[in-house]
Amino acid sequence: MIGLRAHGIRLRRLRLHSGDRTYDVDFRAPDDSPRPLSVLAGAFSTGKTTILEFVDYCLGASDHPRHPEIMPKVRAATLEVELSGSPYLIERTVGEPSMFAYVRAGRLDEPGATPPARRPLRPASHPESLSTMLLSHCKLEGVRLRDSGVDTDPLSFRDLMWLCFLPNERLDGKDLLFRSVPMKHLKLRQVVDVVFDVHDDHSVEIGRRIRAVEAELSAARAAYRAAEQIVDEQHVGGREDLETLHRTAKDELAACAQALAALDAQARADTMFAEELRERHGAAAAEARRTAAELRDRETQLQRMQTLHGTYADDVAKWTILTEADHLFEPMRVSACPSCLEPLSGGSGTAAATDGSVIAAATGGSGTAAATGGSGTAAATGGSGTAAATGGEDRCPACQLPITDGGSVDVTAELRSAKTRLAELNRYTEELQEQLPRLRDAAERAQRDEARAAAEVDEATAHTITPFLAQRDALARRREEAAATLQRALSGLRLIQSLERRAAGILHQMDQVAAYREELAAAGPQARRADRTAVIRLVSERYREILQEWHYPKVADAYLAEDLTPYMRGEPYTAASSGGRTLIALAWQLALFEIAWESRSSHPGFLMLDSPQKNLGVAGDLADTVTIERIYQHLEQWLAGRGVGAQIIVADNAPPPAAADDVIVRFTRRPDQPPYGLIDDETG
Repeated sequence: MIGLRAHGIRLRRLRLHSGDRTYDVDFRAPDDSPRPLSVLAGAFSTGKTTILEFVDYCLGASDHPRHPEIMPKVRAATLEVELSGSPYLIERTVGEPSMFAYVRAGRLDEPGATPPARRPLRPASHPESLSTMLLSHCKLEGVRLRDSGVDTDPLSFRDLMWLCFLPNERLDGKDLLFRSVPMKHLKLRQVVDVVFDVHDDHSVEIGRRIRAVEAELSAARAAYRAAEQIVDEQHVGGREDLETLHRTAKDELAACAQALAALDAQARADTMFAEELRERHGAAAAEARRTAAELRDRETQLQRMQTLHGTYADDVAKWTILTEADHLFEPMRVSACPSCLEPLSGGSGTAAATDGSVIAAATGGSGTAAATGGSGTAAATGGSGTAAATGGEDRCPACQLPITDGGSVDVTAELRSAKTRLAELNRYTEELQEQLPRLRDAAERAQRDEARAAAEVDEATAHTITPFLAQRDALARRREEAAATLQRALSGLRLIQSLERRAAGILHQMDQVAAYREELAAAGPQARRADRTAVIRLVSERYREILQEWHYPKVADAYLAEDLTPYMRGEPYTAASSGGRTLIALAWQLALFEIAWESRSSHPGFLMLDSPQKNLGVAGDLADTVTIERIYQHLEQWLAGRGVGAQIIVADNAPPPAAADDVIVRFTRRPDQPPYGLIDDETG
């Protein structure tokens, strides 16, 4: 049986995510399969109903529980489910109700899970929506429900949840079938028909098509009237007049084109005598362009050379100053040791070098002095160190620091090179400046020659071309008028053709509507109506059997009407007491669920019941523990027999002892006896 019913939805685990921990509820059996019966037990206000509501939220409900212990802690909710036998995770954020659910294949705490896919909640008919995905696993994807007449709406999984979740407020109320909202009541009946496959799907589809074609037909008629009004206001005339005007305008344009071509040919023939003048003008123009380009090139080079001349002049001045400074200023001599400040022997404080003398300088303390070759400069800059000279050295008599003496620096070669480059640059600059007057004169002469040649061409051809210009202007006016006439004719024809296409489309849509209506009338609902009657009879019998099993008094008159309204003692369920309405609602919901499962219909395969003991077990109608035990006994027996593979979850304050093995969590509402509640660390 389980293999045959692989489709559908089963609940495995619910996890609420907090900042640093999670709150889990496990609906699995020891063999890791979904438990047939899971009971959430415990005192009131401990989170039993919250669990069912979070399951509903993960399956697409618009909002989630907002209790004081929930909002500060819970940030997201994840539901682990089996969809057609495969595990999936559905996650939604908590706080502001999210408009998306994140779905991925896998299990909670499973490594290497696939990345989640974001699925919108609305519109439910969106091909990527959460509703579409869930309905596809119930074999209900793409089903549409009739609102009224032939108007249809897509089935949503939220509609299907009416048969999967019996909340506390519907259990003993008088609006079990949503009679206070007529459209919702009508949709509930259609959802039942869809689940049991007794809805007229073919007729619904035909009705949807009729509605769609009628909407298109209405829009097409409005567009036709608007287009017809535009045509009348433009006074475009009839099709025949427009076609005649169109042909005349095209003929006129062709005649103008031929006349212009002939006129151009005659003008070229009559002005052949000026061909030599045109060639002379072309040569003069080319010479003017060449001389102007040569002048621009020389002027640009001169500007660049002037900038380079300044750079070379600066180099010459620098090397000249350095050479003169060596002759004007006496080199510095060392009279005391730069390390120990001991006066040096020899009076003048010079240190002899073999190849020359090196100037030594110290800037404080002891330092390093170096000389390369015969002459150079030595320096000491703090710390201690050594001095070396290639040519010659002396040492301080106190600390043995080498002391050197040097001469001047020779920059004669650099100065000579700079002067040579500057002289060459001066000569090249003078040559450019000498060329500029000649190039300017040549460019001006070429421009005057080009202007003179152009004037000669104009003078020679003016008396010949002028008549052609007048004729060309007349032809241009004729062509513009013909083009405007052609455009007017084309616009009018487009409007006429648009009207004709719209009229043909309207006739086609009218034929479609007529054909669909004939098809709808031919597909009578008698067969479906008979199937639906049989289903209602089966559900009604199961409804009565369940109440008999619970020992509800006087169940001989218990049945379901054609509109699914449960009756008891010949009266609708609204006439029963509050405890009686609780039992009737339970029996009604279970009868639909059980017959749907046994007939292998399109029900998702799970059912959630909230507070089945509501108004029972206290002083009043049918309030005894035996009835409560019989409710649980019925659930266990059916799930173990004809309901194998189905899943029922019950939230109950105090289930009977016989159901102890089915209790998956028991909240105590006592800090000393965990778990306190769903949010077990909120005990205040």
